[in-house]
Amino acid sequence: MSKMLTAYCMKTKEKNCPMHNAVITKTSRGGYMAQGDDGKGNKMTTMLSETNALEAVKNGVAKKSW
Repeated sequence: MSKMLTAYCMKTKEKNCPMHNAVITKTSRGGYMAQGDDGKGNKMTTMLSETNALEAVKNGVAKKSW
């Protein structure tokens, strides 16, 4: 069972909204960020720890962009 990434949707003010089409990127300071959408076309972004980011890539929940 794969764990879905969740984030806060600024447009709909919904907490723990599941993220679809997630792409993990690495910031210039070495952090990890997931960008995707909520399934309705609203863009979402959340910061992740290294372990959570790599686990999401390993489980197939998100794609790696670096």
